[in-house]
Amino acid sequence: MHREKVDTIIIGGGLSGIYAAFLLAEKKRSIVLLEARSRVGGRILSPEHQGFFADLGPSWYWPMVNPRIKALVQTLGLKGYPQFETGLGRFQAKDGHVETIEGYPMNPPGWRLTGGMISLVNGLCARIPKDVIRLNHPVCEIQRLDKGVGVTVGRLDQEPQCRLEASSIILALPPRLAAGSILFTPDLSYNLTQAMLKASTWMAGHAKFFTLYDGAEWRNMGLCGQGFSLCGPLGEIHDGSSEADRPYGLTGFVGIPALRRKDKDAMIPAILSQLAHLYGSSAGRPVSVYYQDWSREEFTATEYDQLSAHNHPEYHPPSEKKSIWDNTFHFAGTETADHLGGYLEGALSSAERAVQSAV
Repeated sequence: MHREKVDTIIIGGGLSGIYAAFLLAEKKRSIVLLEARSRVGGRILSPEHQGFFADLGPSWYWPMVNPRIKALVQTLGLKGYPQFETGLGRFQAKDGHVETIEGYPMNPPGWRLTGGMISLVNGLCARIPKDVIRLNHPVCEIQRLDKGVGVTVGRLDQEPQCRLEASSIILALPPRLAAGSILFTPDLSYNLTQAMLKASTWMAGHAKFFTLYDGAEWRNMGLCGQGFSLCGPLGEIHDGSSEADRPYGLTGFVGIPALRRKDKDAMIPAILSQLAHLYGSSAGRPVSVYYQDWSREEFTATEYDQLSAHNHPEYHPPSEKKSIWDNTFHFAGTETADHLGGYLEGALSSAERAVQSAV
């Protein structure tokens, strides 16, 4: 079995883990980042359509209250643009009746990224040595050693792929996912394990959609694309268009709980029918459709997330979630952030905290 030793091992290739790797690479530390998926980004997922990137995970940042994201956008040479909110909104009652309502502009204003949120991840990856990121490397065990920490890659019911050792590790996974999928030797304390299991993983119980068009009939109708529905299948809708002339887009959240949600093949026709009802017949005929049910993602959701909160949870990470095992084991990830947990800003701040503790 292959063995390797480095200064720091990062577990998780979402924004927090990738940012931690970027910060450690700047400090010339020897690092390895282990990601279970075949891609980086975690809950950031932005499939491409003719140069436009449709965000199926986080979609916005708020420059007025997200200083880290704002600075990172500038550092990476990226461009943002404000969420389109000009016009009226739609409200759909439980009986399906549709009304036109005043829109609800974001306060503070929300912005999208040209190139999608994945451009943050790609921009950071371009500044990390190529041999650092190891895809298809799920971690099954984290072991405390006399000097440092050992990590076993593979699945608990299979032969391990490899083993790595480091002076320190940064666990940049959702705490609930880590608690349910990784063997810790010795066991983590009861209080810490319970805190990890109780920490909701933002987006884990949700499904998102994105439809793209050559035109925006809803704008011609005086609508901003914003919509709210009590009957579904969509519960919340926004204009997801490019800042350029095209493509235009509608995007948002499915309002049906994960346990009652049908599969993709059943959901998409129902979504398109609802969009046509809300925004005109052409809204039911997109040039491209994207649908992502995060509750069915092995490396995002657990059984606990099938009943996850619909609204954004309040995160109150206990101090024990920051560093343990004589300061060799550090927690990152937006759910562990001291402020703005569940947001991209929290992903960055938690990575900064973990890196400060690890070096």
